[in-house]
Amino acid sequence: MNSIKTTILLLSWRDIKSPGMGGAEIFTHEMMRNADLSKYNFVHFSPMFDGAEEREEIDDILYIRCGNLRSVIFMARKYYKENENQIDFVVDQCNTFRFFTRFWVQADKRIFFIHQLTREIWDIQSKFPINKIGKIMETPMLRLNKNDLTITVSESTKQDLLDVGFDETKVTVLPEGIEFTPWDESEFFEKEPVPTFIYIGRFAKYKGIDTCFETFGKIKRTHENARLWVVGKKDELYISQSLLPICAKYGLTHSNTNEECDVTFHGFVTNEKKLELMSRAHLLFMPSIREGWGLIVTEAAAVGTPSIVFDSPGLRDAVDFGRAGYMVDCNDSDGLASVALSALQSSENYDNMRNAAYNFSKQFSWKATGNAFNEFIKNRRLQKVN
Repeated sequence: MNSIKTTILLLSWRDIKSPGMGGAEIFTHEMMRNADLSKYNFVHFSPMFDGAEEREEIDDILYIRCGNLRSVIFMARKYYKENENQIDFVVDQCNTFRFFTRFWVQADKRIFFIHQLTREIWDIQSKFPINKIGKIMETPMLRLNKNDLTITVSESTKQDLLDVGFDETKVTVLPEGIEFTPWDESEFFEKEPVPTFIYIGRFAKYKGIDTCFETFGKIKRTHENARLWVVGKKDELYISQSLLPICAKYGLTHSNTNEECDVTFHGFVTNEKKLELMSRAHLLFMPSIREGWGLIVTEAAAVGTPSIVFDSPGLRDAVDFGRAGYMVDCNDSDGLASVALSALQSSENYDNMRNAAYNFSKQFSWKATGNAFNEFIKNRRLQKVN
C-alpha cells in the first residue's frame, strides 16, 4: 500500500465480477474508478466465487476475495487488523449482508454505505418465518450504524435512514451516474410503429416483472398491436412458473426471437443492443417496490425513452418525483396500465415528458459521482483533524 495516499478498505458481499452482480456493485466500482486515484488506495474485500482470482487489479483498484458468506467477516477482520495502521477508512457496504464493523473498527474510521432498505422485499422474496425475522431485525440492525458517517444514493433512502434514527448531518447522498454520455437527439432510434413497452432487469417478483405482464395484458385490450420486450438474463423456471401463466391468462403470444409476437424474451444482450431496444421502445416499465435509485430509468431517458415507475423509494427520485417520467399513484397493474394508456393518448404530453426525462438524465455521470466522493472524503479528513 502507498502510505502517502488515503487507503480505503471497502467490504461487500459481492464485487463487480461476482455472479448476481447488480446496480450496487456497478455504483461502487464506478465511484472508485472515477474518484481521484492519485489520492486513494482502494482495496475491495469480498467473498471468493468459482473461477475468480484471489487478488486482482481492475481499473487500478485492488480486489481481494477470500472465504465465503459464512467466513468472509472473519477474514475481513483479520485483514483489517493486519493492516490497521495503514487503513484510513473502512466502508461497510450494506446490501442486506453487512460486516458489523461497529464491533471491530474504531469510530473515526467507519463509513456506512447503503443503497436501499429492504422492508417489503422480505415478504415478497422470502417465506415465513424468514420474512418476519428479516423485517423485524432490519431496524435494530440499521441502528447499529446510526452514529456512523453514512453515504447513500437517493434522498428517499436518506429519509428512510433518518426515520430510524440516523443523524441528518452525517448522511450524504452521492449522485448516481451512467456510463455513457446521453445521446444527441439526432442519435435516437425511431420509435416502433406500434405501442412498444420494455422491461429490463432481473426476473424477480419484487422488481415488478409479474406486474409488467399483468399491465401489458390489460393494455392489449385497448391496443391489440402493442408489444412487450423483456431484456435480461432469463430464468427459465421463473418464466414457466410465473410469467407464462399470465401470458395464457391474457392470450399473449411469446417468443425468444420474434419481435412480432406480443411478448419477446430477448434474454441477455450487449450494452449496445440494450440501448437500441430502449431507444426504439415508447416506454420503459419499472414497477419495483423499492430501489436504491433505478439506474435503468436514467439510462432509458438518456436515449430518448421515458419510464413509468411505481411511487416507491429510489424510483421516485429517478423520475424526479414525476417531473421527468411517469409515476403512478396506485402501485398495481391497474395504476400502471392507466398511466401507460394516458401517455399513449396524447403525443404532445408524451413528447413533453420524453424531453423532460432526457434533460434530467444529462446531469448524471460517474465522473460527478467520483467528484462527490472526493469531496466527501476531503470533508471527513477535515473533521478528523479538527
